[in-house]
Amino acid sequence: MPKKKTPQGGKTKGANPNVLGLHAAVVEQSITETLETNFMPYAMSVILSRAIPEIDGFKPAHRKLLYTMYKMGLLTGARTKSANIVGQTMRLNPHGDAAIYDTMVRLSRGYGALLTPFVDSKGNFGKHFSRDMSCAAPRYTEAKLTPICQELFRDIDSDTVDFVDNYDNTMKEPALLPTTFPNILVSANTGIAVGMASQFCGFNLKEVCDTTAAYLKNPGCDLMETLLAPDFPTGGELICDRDALRGLYETGRGSVKVRAKWRFVREENLIEITEIPYSTSTEAILDKVAELIKTGKAKEIADMRDETDLSGLKLTVDLKRGADPDKLMARLFRQTPLEDTFSCNFNVLIAGQPRVLGVRQILEEWTAWRTESIRRRVFFVLGKRKEKLHLLKGLKRILLDIDKAIRIIRETREEAEVVPNLMIGFGIDQVQAEFVAEIRLRNINQEYILKRVRETDALQEEIDDLEDILQDPRRVKKILLEELKDTAKKYGEPRRTSIVYAHELPDPGEEEGPEEYPVHVFLSREGYFKKITPQSLRMSGAQKYKEGDGPRQTFETHSNAEVMFFTDRCQVYKTRLGEFDDAKASVLGDYLPAKLGMDAGEGVIFMVLPEDYSGGLVFFFENGKAARVELKAYQTSSNRRKLTGAYSDKSPLRAILRVDQERELAVYSTEPRCLIFHTALLAPKTTRSTQGVAVMTLKPKYHLDAVRPLEETAIAQQSRYRVRALPAVGALLRQEDTEERQLGLLDGEP
Repeated sequence: MPKKKTPQGGKTKGANPNVLGLHAAVVEQSITETLETNFMPYAMSVILSRAIPEIDGFKPAHRKLLYTMYKMGLLTGARTKSANIVGQTMRLNPHGDAAIYDTMVRLSRGYGALLTPFVDSKGNFGKHFSRDMSCAAPRYTEAKLTPICQELFRDIDSDTVDFVDNYDNTMKEPALLPTTFPNILVSANTGIAVGMASQFCGFNLKEVCDTTAAYLKNPGCDLMETLLAPDFPTGGELICDRDALRGLYETGRGSVKVRAKWRFVREENLIEITEIPYSTSTEAILDKVAELIKTGKAKEIADMRDETDLSGLKLTVDLKRGADPDKLMARLFRQTPLEDTFSCNFNVLIAGQPRVLGVRQILEEWTAWRTESIRRRVFFVLGKRKEKLHLLKGLKRILLDIDKAIRIIRETREEAEVVPNLMIGFGIDQVQAEFVAEIRLRNINQEYILKRVRETDALQEEIDDLEDILQDPRRVKKILLEELKDTAKKYGEPRRTSIVYAHELPDPGEEEGPEEYPVHVFLSREGYFKKITPQSLRMSGAQKYKEGDGPRQTFETHSNAEVMFFTDRCQVYKTRLGEFDDAKASVLGDYLPAKLGMDAGEGVIFMVLPEDYSGGLVFFFENGKAARVELKAYQTSSNRRKLTGAYSDKSPLRAILRVDQERELAVYSTEPRCLIFHTALLAPKTTRSTQGVAVMTLKPKYHLDAVRPLEETAIAQQSRYRVRALPAVGALLRQEDTEERQLGLLDGEP
């Protein structure tokens, strides 16, 4: 058999043609083409069809659910089981019953995530302010639409919005809901798409309607006069910064700060927290306060518990005798989610394109869209009225000779000829003739026909009025203003989130840190750590260590000092001594890998108290290199507890020394050789993972072994090993300069 070349350019004997065909189908494709072909359609689908809300304020999942409930008659009818609603919605939303039910829960009154809920729920729908209070299964709960949904579906059957096919082209659904108020600003909404996100805070319905009306009357109006600030269903106090709020309104990006509401019950010496920020949960607050109590940073608190019940949210804080509630709450606002920030990103789909808009731009887009919806409704009604007038004009002609119409129908032999004969007999068109032919026998009397004919004048007046509306933008605007006023009057509610200004808040004073006192800290070779007060140290005996373990480092410092622990995995863990309990010499102490949550098998090799981050560290590696890194390289603005890349991993680490001022160091190799050099020869670096510079030139089978400050060595003839430039080979170590020789002399050897 002849040899055949494979697609890879090789040769094969008797190759299977099916295998060759399979290989031939494999073609190389660049990563950019793959992303454009496969990932971009997915990304666009997520952005357009799932995550980003449109100008009506809804994502597709919300819209499909509400429209299904509307078609089920749940706007005016009784509640039905949630499972029934979920099943019906799957005709429009194919993403699964769990996702549909989660959507309904978030829109419900019981869950409490929206200022204006759209689902009237019955049963356990969970709570927005709690991560542990989950909703019941859909077979146990019931739901219907709330009355405000009338404003979502008003005139939806009057061609106010476009309808599109569902996912399998078996039914139609609205592309948008014809909301009579700017729901995009009223309903809080969060969406994470591919490469972008959307985060809308809620505003008070009445304020939004009033602001929209003011904008329609004067597009250049000051929005902050009517749209005071965001409003959240969980209440709380919004700390108003007018400049930041104005920036949010203008750009669509920004943040607002919200804090909890509380009251002090003097008789029982406790604090009751009744409203919390929208962006947090009761469990998060309780966990953080418990952590503060455990670390001794909230010693005024005797106990804290969740007393939330059917009457509403309540967190109770029992105080110790003499505690100042105002100072305690000021500290809790700083250190817990009782004061939190809500970030806003007004990203909305406009004509299928995501855009970040300010409030004025959103109102501009919404009013333009709503104006067009009203015009479409008027045009739809106008068409219906013209059709009716056309029929009545045909009936008016029949009035001239009813007997003739009866005679024509009676003398026509075939049913199919009735309509053509009426058209010929009275000079009317087919539509009019069909209408006349369908009149019941009992209605062929002069009174009935005269009543119908009299309607023509009223219909003509109504048609003229509708045509005038279409031609006069001022009348369309007036209709829009009336709808906004009606919505605000029917469904407007007082603000839930009160507004306070920074200058109105009590001065918290200087933050009181935890009490500081002197301590001694001990680190063992196997990673056990102890913090002992001087008093306890004086009263204790010898330090206790595990068998085979011993001291590595010890320092004197204060109880809240910052400490860094370097590990053998090129990582450093930062914490404060306040995180450790005071210990005694008779205990082993805290095992750092467990205490700091280190990786499996990771161990501590060095401890540093950075203080003001002056000075630096010198890392020595087996390959004879040394890296001098400034301590400022480990300083972080955030409270990061773990830093990776603490030092270079190109060669095994042999020693770490801290250098606060220039000094001389002795470097030993396994040959054994030694050299003494001054640290001024090493230039400080700001990059933690720098590989450093060569200090000792080594033969292939030897490596750098140890490093010590010169004053801690037993070297007598220091000039023999001192070098003026790096790298250097060093001198062979003499017996009298070794530490073993020095120990022998101390023991009295000759």
